[in-house]
Amino acid sequence: MINHPDDNTSSGQSGSGTVTFHNEEVPPTRALIVHLSVRDTAPGQAPSDQRSTEADLEEITGLALAIELEIVDTTIVMLRQVTPATYMGSGKVKEIKTQVNNNDIELVVTNTQLSPGQQRNLEKAWNCKVLDRTGLILEIFGRRAKTREGRLQVELAHLAYQRSRLVRSWTHLERQRGGGGFVGGPGETQKESDRRDLQSRIKKLEKQLEKVKKTRGLHRKSRQKVPYPVVALVGYTNAGKSTLFNYLTTGNVLAKDLLFATLDPTMRKLELPHGRKVILSDTVGFIANLPTQLVAAFRATLEEVLSADLIVHVRDIAHEDSEIQRTDVLQVLDDLGISENERNLMIEVWNKSDLLDETELLKRQNMAGRDRNNIVVSALTGEGIDNLLSVIEANLAKNDNILSLSLSLTRGADIAWIYQNGDVLERKDSKDGLTANISARFPPTRINVAKKLFENCIAS
Repeated sequence: MINHPDDNTSSGQSGSGTVTFHNEEVPPTRALIVHLSVRDTAPGQAPSDQRSTEADLEEITGLALAIELEIVDTTIVMLRQVTPATYMGSGKVKEIKTQVNNNDIELVVTNTQLSPGQQRNLEKAWNCKVLDRTGLILEIFGRRAKTREGRLQVELAHLAYQRSRLVRSWTHLERQRGGGGFVGGPGETQKESDRRDLQSRIKKLEKQLEKVKKTRGLHRKSRQKVPYPVVALVGYTNAGKSTLFNYLTTGNVLAKDLLFATLDPTMRKLELPHGRKVILSDTVGFIANLPTQLVAAFRATLEEVLSADLIVHVRDIAHEDSEIQRTDVLQVLDDLGISENERNLMIEVWNKSDLLDETELLKRQNMAGRDRNNIVVSALTGEGIDNLLSVIEANLAKNDNILSLSLSLTRGADIAWIYQNGDVLERKDSKDGLTANISARFPPTRINVAKKLFENCIAS
């Protein structure tokens, strides 16, 4: 949770802006989920465009369970309009206060994003901590990120979020301190000091992240020299990407029925049916209304998607809001700068077919059959995986740069270069032992070099 500065027992964001983590067993926090739903009066919006209340409640509950909260109860609040001070009306605020008191609630989680003022007012009214959707997602990311880059990105996002919430009901923020050689000078409030300290920490983190990004850039350049295309798995959180990744690569990525189980990119080599090798990348799951702080902070992590040769969009086809989740993922891709034209090299994997009954499964298979790039699979049972691998191979072949070369076997260094920089599909040496006839595929970054190097050896 995001703590008050004088709170030393909970994990998360401390007042100094440092992310801390649990090292000892503590009782789970007793939490109440409050689902706030405003009746949509926007003209021309069809009901099918809206996420169902049940699915939305299930998602926010899943997010809360991802940080091991004890969900004591859930409540749905239907609103005609948003109240500026507390989001909901005073009657509902009092009703929930009674619920908080009667159930010893320590934390109230809302499915919407609250303004700093709304969060502060609700905390005062209920006398407990309040965590909105953005804060909850940030907390999950703080617990899941393992790499140095991931931790830096999480802390940066936390600080950006906390900077706007220095108006929270923290009594120490109202204190004034006298001058004593401090930069702020006499009479500077603790809130002003904290804000300045946060800004200083943010600048320091941004510099550290720039160094990490440069390192990742060097790693990416080195991978580009390897003749293996990158296939990136993307999709809504909990769609089954990591389960699919593990099935294909026998990797050891955390794969649970848990939202945001994967936060750091994982890459493994995968061999396709006809021997072609690719690099498969597992990425963080997307989610509706992803906090803007995280879209920016995790852009470097998602650069594997930007540079991928093929994007595999994994969908939970058994979920009632599967189509809406699809729209959410495409929106995030747009936010990342992957245009609709660039998404031509993307296939959809309709996962979790094992959760469908026979009638629904047949329906989905018929729907998928209309487009070669829609594949129905179960990453749990392996159903449809062979078809998926064939479709991946076929899509990658669209951009093949294949050269048929005939060169003397005395050119050992050149032949070695072909093996190092290309994917040798076939080789036949002449019976007299003088000539090597090689068919090789080269990545876009090496094809022009290969053509120039072997311009006199290309077979017609």
